Amino acid sequence: MDTRVTIAGVEWKNPVTTASGTFGSGAEFAEFVDLNEIGAVTTKGVANVPWPGNPTPRVAETYGGMMNAVGLQNPGIDVFCKRDIPFLRKYDTKIIVNVCGRTTEDYCEVVERLANEDVDMLEINISCPNVKEGGIAFGQNPKAAEDITKAVKRYAKQPVIMKLSPNVTDITEMAKAVEAGGADAVSLINTLTGMKIDIHKKAFALANKTGGVSGPAIKPIAVRMVYQVANAISLPIIGMGGIATADDAIEFLLAGASAVSVGTANFVNPHVTAEVVKGIEKYMETYGFDQISDLVGIVK
Repeated sequence: MDTRVTIAGVEWKNPVTTASGTFGSGAEFAEFVDLNEIGAVTTKGVANVPWPGNPTPRVAETYGGMMNAVGLQNPGIDVFCKRDIPFLRKYDTKIIVNVCGRTTEDYCEVVERLANEDVDMLEINISCPNVKEGGIAFGQNPKAAEDITKAVKRYAKQPVIMKLSPNVTDITEMAKAVEAGGADAVSLINTLTGMKIDIHKKAFALANKTGGVSGPAIKPIAVRMVYQVANAISLPIIGMGGIATADDAIEFLLAGASAVSVGTANFVNPHVTAEVVKGIEKYMETYGFDQISDLVGIVK
């Protein structure tokens, strides 16, 4: 039984990674899970300069999940390169760096800086508000999504994964746009925009008013979008959105994802990624699958 997968020319030992922003850059979870056991670690978003993030409160529980408006707080690329890459390199896992920015130039600066660093793949978070376009996210306009993909690809030495936002009318339109821009892979879905009101305080639960909804409640939407994208483009897909068990992960593989990313579940169960890896292996054994690719997209 072979659990290896190849995404855009990069071989992972198994199809499981961590969703950006839910695993730090690995150090926080290293005492709970052996990072050698997971296919890749996807880091928290990294910008060209340190970002302070949004005012608090910025996390709230919801039925079947959570909301966050952390605002991509991060220490910036300099600290990341000095501190986080050397830490992750101690483990036998692939390193995927999630990149965020407020302008095209911001993204390109980080990608150019990472060109000579020992990391395996880049995941570009196009759900960031584009300040030059009045705050609309790069990932909500097909032309902007294609343009940012092209710009980043000019500087990237590593394969580029474009992370798609579900907050659009037609996810396949966005997938086709980044494919046209030269993306090597896509990951989806990012969080859905939501709101929670504290009825006793008669106030918003998050200082930002709105936040990104994640967790089991969004999984059916994520599976549907992965299926749609898998049947619209020819790039490999990393599926995510509410994965809490191996069964959840397998749904994404059957829908057309070549790999999966576990996010919110890490906060509830820090061992979850390793458990998902083992559960996928058990499923393959039970149903006689020799390799992961035998599962991918077989439900039509």
